[in-house]
Amino acid sequence: MPTGSKDTDTLLEWLIDSLSLVRRKSETWNVNNEPSALHRMFRGALLDNPLRGWNTKELGDSCGLSQTAMHNQMNRLRESGLVSSELKGRWHIHVLRGGSMNSAVELLSVQARKILEIRLAELSDLIVESDERMSTPSEEEERLFKIKISEPSATIQGKDRIDSLIDDLGLNGDRVKPEDNLAKKVLQELAQSHRAVTLLVLADRMGETRSRVQRVLERMMEMSIVERVAMPERIAQDVYLGLMRQFDARGEEWLMTRGGVGRLSDEISKKVISGVKKKNLSIEKIESILKDVTLENQKLLLNTLGGRMPYGFRIAGKNGQEVTERVLSRLDRTIRRLRTVSSRVDDSLE
Repeated sequence: MPTGSKDTDTLLEWLIDSLSLVRRKSETWNVNNEPSALHRMFRGALLDNPLRGWNTKELGDSCGLSQTAMHNQMNRLRESGLVSSELKGRWHIHVLRGGSMNSAVELLSVQARKILEIRLAELSDLIVESDERMSTPSEEEERLFKIKISEPSATIQGKDRIDSLIDDLGLNGDRVKPEDNLAKKVLQELAQSHRAVTLLVLADRMGETRSRVQRVLERMMEMSIVERVAMPERIAQDVYLGLMRQFDARGEEWLMTRGGVGRLSDEISKKVISGVKKKNLSIEKIESILKDVTLENQKLLLNTLGGRMPYGFRIAGKNGQEVTERVLSRLDRTIRRLRTVSSRVDDSLE
């Protein structure tokens, strides 16, 4: 949010960026950068006289774009819901919906929320209900919210409605090959899973590289339908591997000091060291020994042994309703910000 700003240019560019109307090399924009063509169009025409009825040539002249470029820009503006158009003679005439930026944002907000409710109902049908899935609280900080909102598109020959939903939500990315169904497979895998699944396991099951699977997961997390979560059930396995590896490489004294075993109670540390020296430890025994150790101390032990807390990915709710509520909550927050800034734009013009 451009908190407290009353500058029309700053507010307008924030709206353009938040609605993803312009692609930028950088995620951030500041007033020292060159204003976008859409920015110049709004400032030179649509905001000055929103209901005048601007033809494409006039709008192109106001921002310095060719007829072809203007066609692409106006398509994007109509799809966003900010601008409406009608054909009069040989020209398409464009107006800012409702006659002001605030009215245009109000209209697109209502439309966007209703469309997303319809699409999330489709998504909910794919999610298997599971209390076990949410047994571990999420520790992840809230991340950037980014979602593509699109009415149901036609089913492509050879595809099904799930394929259309995945594509309409933008989960396939911008440059997807027709035969690529990785996003669909990942979503179905997570939607049917009762536990978090690691990136490595997902990559193996999909027969894909970890980098490709990770890009799909990033898009799902930006939408708030998937979240990254710690997997405490894997700690015992990784602690066991760390203990055996470090004992062979550095010995008992290192384990007790820098390895972190000495920070545990005497009874627990003695059991651990004895098992390591006798080579009779197992993952199950480590799990039993550490059962009374707090999760934070287990994480610390794993860290001092040179391991890292294992993380996995899961659907962000026990059922489709919880996921729907989560996504709509993020949308509502975004809409409130859009409305606030659009109102400030109108006020700044006055």
